[in-house]
Amino acid sequence: MLVKINTDNNIEGHERLEGYFTDILQNTLKKYEDRITRLEVHLGDENSHKGGERDKRCLIEARVAGLKPIAVEHHADTIEKAVSGATDRIKHALEHTFGKLNAH
Repeated sequence: MLVKINTDNNIEGHERLEGYFTDILQNTLKKYEDRITRLEVHLGDENSHKGGERDKRCLIEARVAGLKPIAVEHHADTIEKAVSGATDRIKHALEHTFGKLNAH
């Protein structure tokens, strides 16, 4: 499973974040690694230097072999919380998708 992390110009420490969040995603989604071909992660700070609540955004798009991409988004007050929330959401979305496929 390839993990690609993209950040906007307002996110600092891209290299550190990339390694840290890649590990979290790979560990959380390990049981699906043979079905997910790629994860696209987009991190952003929507208010940039202004600050504000829930202005950090994480969008995760899972490319699943033979299916349409599955995308989720989460906003929080820190990038770490945004990634954590989006990771939980993508895990649940994948469980739901694969559960429906296995039921048929």
